[in-house]
Amino acid sequence: MVRFGHIAGDRMLDLVNTVSWRLGGPERAEKLTTFLDVVDWCVESDLIGADEAAALRDLAGRDEAGAERERQQVVEAREAAYATLFEADPEAAADLAARYRAAIAAADLVRAGDRWEWRDREVDIRLPRNRIVRGLVALTQRDDLDRLHQCEDAKCGWVYLDTSPRRNRRWCNTKDCGDRNRARAYYARQKARSR
Repeated sequence: MVRFGHIAGDRMLDLVNTVSWRLGGPERAEKLTTFLDVVDWCVESDLIGADEAAALRDLAGRDEAGAERERQQVVEAREAAYATLFEADPEAAADLAARYRAAIAAADLVRAGDRWEWRDREVDIRLPRNRIVRGLVALTQRDDLDRLHQCEDAKCGWVYLDTSPRRNRRWCNTKDCGDRNRARAYYARQKARSR
């Protein structure tokens, strides 16, 4: 069962979208409410494997306070990435860089086939955060960030890479935000005509 949205064109942007109604004020809703939510998101996004997930669930059960701190760290890293990418916030970028230095300190750079990758030295409670932070920094270095876009719904705030041929995608999901906004515009036109 898929619990999280995967519409953004990059799994780290999908992480940014683990907030519903990001721009909705009191309607804003966090989807990563527990450390196990973070683990589930990582599994869905192929960031951790099934064996690692089982070990992390066991670790979280033995250290609930530590697991909650890690969940908060993931949310803070996600928000730093959002502020870096969408608000050009230099303090958020510096925060993300500091988190990255800690994340790479927990791993080795190893050859895997024809490429190099970070390999964590151990499966501990910090594993999801470390992999997420490395992924968020990789996201900031993509060559196609000129395609980065935020849903034009006034409250949604979901983000995505606009890979449409004309680069004119306006909504995170045409069947959700798109339909709702088209209906809203239609009713506004009808109301204006009836005056």
